[in-house]
Amino acid sequence: MDADLNLATAPFRDARFAPRRVEIEHRDNGEIIVSNPTPYSTAFTTTTEALAHWAARTPSATWLAERFGEGWRTISYAEALGSVSAIAGGLRELGVVSERPLLILARNGIDHALIKYAAMSQGMPVAPVSPQYGLPGANLSRLAHAVEVLKPAAIYTEDAELFIAALEAPFLGGLPVIAGKNARAGDVPLERLLKSRPAAPTAQPDDHAKYLLTSGSTGLPKAVICTHRSMAWNAAQIRACFEDDEAPVMVNSAPWSHSLGANSILHMSTHRGGAVYIDAGQPVAGRFAETVRNLKDIAPTYQNMVPAGWMLFAGELERDDDLARTFFSRVRLLQYGGAALGQEINDRIQAVAIRTVGERISFASGYGATETGPTAATVHWHNGRMGLIGLPVPGTTVKLAPSGEKLEFRVKGPQITAGYLGRPDLTAQSRDEEGFYLLGDAARFVDPADPAQGMVFDGRLSENFKLASGTFVTVGDLRVAAVSAIGDAVTDAVVCGENQEGVGLMFYPNPDIAPVAVAAAVRLGLEAFNAKAKGAGGRIGRALVLDGPPDAGAGEITDKGYIAQALARSRRSETVAKLFADPPSSDVMVF
Repeated sequence: MDADLNLATAPFRDARFAPRRVEIEHRDNGEIIVSNPTPYSTAFTTTTEALAHWAARTPSATWLAERFGEGWRTISYAEALGSVSAIAGGLRELGVVSERPLLILARNGIDHALIKYAAMSQGMPVAPVSPQYGLPGANLSRLAHAVEVLKPAAIYTEDAELFIAALEAPFLGGLPVIAGKNARAGDVPLERLLKSRPAAPTAQPDDHAKYLLTSGSTGLPKAVICTHRSMAWNAAQIRACFEDDEAPVMVNSAPWSHSLGANSILHMSTHRGGAVYIDAGQPVAGRFAETVRNLKDIAPTYQNMVPAGWMLFAGELERDDDLARTFFSRVRLLQYGGAALGQEINDRIQAVAIRTVGERISFASGYGATETGPTAATVHWHNGRMGLIGLPVPGTTVKLAPSGEKLEFRVKGPQITAGYLGRPDLTAQSRDEEGFYLLGDAARFVDPADPAQGMVFDGRLSENFKLASGTFVTVGDLRVAAVSAIGDAVTDAVVCGENQEGVGLMFYPNPDIAPVAVAAAVRLGLEAFNAKAKGAGGRIGRALVLDGPPDAGAGEITDKGYIAQALARSRRSETVAKLFADPPSSDVMVF
């Protein structure tokens, strides 16, 4: 290994990107139109066409794998297609196939995928809701609202015993239940469906394939319509960002109740004939060991994690040379989404990569929402700079529309949702006069004189707030920078301070580090952070360390692994008041 290689001189491993293409139009009203004219394949127009294609072309290739003891249970493309066809026939025999969806209460798993693709193949939408909605101890009001919106025809659950409280709730009464295991009297075991006469696919491109609930951060969740065509073509758009015929291999935990895991990971991999090793770990301290175990076992070619996961993984790579050798042996692309990743975390990971294999691994990031497929933009070139959201994917047009001092990001393309289930009013409100979908976020060019350098996220217009002085606080950037400055002692933070004199942060501690050491690291990290801060909106005035991790059951941390900022502030309103109380209590740090 060349001892002189460093972050500035080490080459990037070839990620096999296609050439970058962008067209720009400047309008007299200040709007900027950004488009990508790169062609993409329209060969697949339904979700099951890709599965059938690879079952014929590479029948023995692994489609999915999940942990089974110390090893893996795997299913090939040919085996999967046979099981999907049989389950589809079983759903027909049960008489549940209709325009009403199959409600899925299950964590990621092979059986979950099989029944999902079986239902979709028959033109029956699927509605995978967050398992948190129905696991023991859950607040069932969220599931009740989902059922009211979705009006399902039947339910699939991975385990009728595990989800028994939800299944016995009055709002699910009378619905047929298909159980992966522990079927109760009257439930239909999934095994029975697997023995049914196969049914050929009947779905059409514009049929509803899936309903995904939005996060509900600005109100009660809505059901976003994903058609077969929009899912298939968004996968094709991502594929067109690469010149790479090799099937990807991924180890991934992103939940299939959300668009990233369900569409950008599972279906994109299926579109390319890839293999997904299902990771039951979670990107939070105390639950990340399973992810590390899996990545010691399987060397991916493409790795996607939320920033919280990468923050934890950086430390694991630094401590474990065997893990680093396996992980960097063939990975070509790293990606994060859901929030920004600090530059310091990237630099730590790249330092291990350079030490291990003599190359940097390009870090990409994408941008979009459930309503945009999800992928509207992505970084599809070798990149070592964090915070980019890239450029539009092929066949997509972005409008940057002036909104105060910022540019609002709006998007149009074949991957955009057909609308919200049962809410034509909200569907109409979600688009501007030219049909561009309104995300409510701001973006800007890295270099306005060279748009090909890409765009950066410039804040969520509804999430950011102002201090009492009128100073604007960009929540996302501030949170990432502050947590990165502190390091492993904390796992995340909640940014507070609306209408206050200054910014305050509440930190979630790393449970593996003593409280005294956490507090000391927070103080030292924020002192260093503030020494470089510019303006009141970028400086931390107060901080405190919370007494435990985020409450997943209450939705404080989403099953995608990031903090729901507004909900956390609301749930911890007394702690927020304590943070800004005058005089401050002894556990509040003042800077």
